[in-house]
Amino acid sequence: MISDTLQKARDFEAKYAPRIPDSERPAFHVTGAIGWINDPNGFSLYKGEYHLFFQYHPYSTLWGPMHWGHVKSRDLLHWERLPAALAPDTDADPDGCFSGSALELADGRQFLLYTGVRRVRQEDGSIREYETQCAAVGDGVDYEKYPGNPVISADDLPEGSSDRDFRDPKIWQEEDGTLCCVVGSRVADGSGAVLLYESTDGFHWHYTATLDACRNQYGRMWECPDFFPLDGTQVLLVSPQEMRPEGLEFHAGYGSLCLLGSYDKNARRFTRERAQAIDYGIDFYAPQTMLTPDGRRVMIAWMQNWTTASSQPNGIRCFGEMTLPRELHVRDGRLIQNPIRELESCRTGRVAYENVTVDGRELTLPGVQGGIIDLTVTVCPAGEALYRTFTLKLAADGGRFTSVRYKPSENIVRVDRSRCGFPHDIVHVREFCVRPRDGELKIRAVLDRYSAELFFNDGEQAATFVLYSELNAPAEGVSFQAEGTAEISVEKYDLVL
Repeated sequence: MISDTLQKARDFEAKYAPRIPDSERPAFHVTGAIGWINDPNGFSLYKGEYHLFFQYHPYSTLWGPMHWGHVKSRDLLHWERLPAALAPDTDADPDGCFSGSALELADGRQFLLYTGVRRVRQEDGSIREYETQCAAVGDGVDYEKYPGNPVISADDLPEGSSDRDFRDPKIWQEEDGTLCCVVGSRVADGSGAVLLYESTDGFHWHYTATLDACRNQYGRMWECPDFFPLDGTQVLLVSPQEMRPEGLEFHAGYGSLCLLGSYDKNARRFTRERAQAIDYGIDFYAPQTMLTPDGRRVMIAWMQNWTTASSQPNGIRCFGEMTLPRELHVRDGRLIQNPIRELESCRTGRVAYENVTVDGRELTLPGVQGGIIDLTVTVCPAGEALYRTFTLKLAADGGRFTSVRYKPSENIVRVDRSRCGFPHDIVHVREFCVRPRDGELKIRAVLDRYSAELFFNDGEQAATFVLYSELNAPAEGVSFQAEGTAEISVEKYDLVL
């Protein structure tokens, strides 16, 4: 049965979303029908189709009472918009349906596990928020919330854990049929942890183990956990709040953290061995993964940042988008990520150049431009002398551009979007280290009107940035420049979906 609250949201999006022209949206990145979106939810396969839900407030481009928006796809690129799936409309979630996940049950229903939020006024007049985990089942469009919600409550927390910071369940099914989920929590020392729960039916859960804890090392609360095996390594993804900077690996604020290690499934014990940032850009948070039918681990994330999300251009009617889905691997002890291979089927109009000399003059190449493109540039020294810097400019038009500068003597990449059209002077620059390769660097840039997703050295690092260069007029210029002399090879495709 569809509640009045959910029907109101569906009616609103059906009435007003069609009024937003395609030019105000990216060409192939997921956006909400209208209003605000943040974290991806329920990224999963159901009856042979990929489903993606997301945190959604249809009534404005600001965060508000959280609903779940919904899209589906057969190829992870062409998305069909479906009606809003959940709204805050029961005693277990009156103030928000926060993030969660999904899977297909043995009986053919789609199962959603999400965080329900209740805000309760205390005796002193303050408002206290309680978070529990709730369930709903449905047919891929309409969902009925479990009448016994919540299915995981404060009673199921280990001693010392907070029921105020207890959210974002990620569910999967083991080979023996056991359902498992990880949930982010804040524990007695005030910092984040990832809790493991198990169930036989999805409606009755018990706490099993604490897989890992922050111990105030990597931020504070750990949101949106994900846990999976990959290429012989166990991977734990979390999104920490209040990160402290650590060299050029981690930046202050909201972060994305990949913990690599091993997992003793019988003992329910994860052993952390290495830590790295997931994405080195500004606009990446709350990643969630799924396993495709052909065995690929694919990740998608919110292409935005809580610190900068209030810097919105005037007049926009939908805010927030998802990253491209990315294929994940572990190689040489690092998480590797690249755009899904399906993107290659959308390439057209190949333009290529080999061994082009670049020096102090800003160089453009015929046919190498565009706002919806897949561009690969490989730069290396021209002869024995090492160039001092190499700069790639993207989405350029006069004073508007985003620059990617590489300094090979220090192996540092600096991305600067400060002239890409943002209305406010907020964080616009990121620097990070790449692996030394004797001055050679491979850059793949996927542009889609309002974003640049950058992949370095075949996915050893990724860096994601929202851009507003094209908001009022096309900004399609691409140029190359070096201090000293470098040599580049370029391959560029237009992307047509």
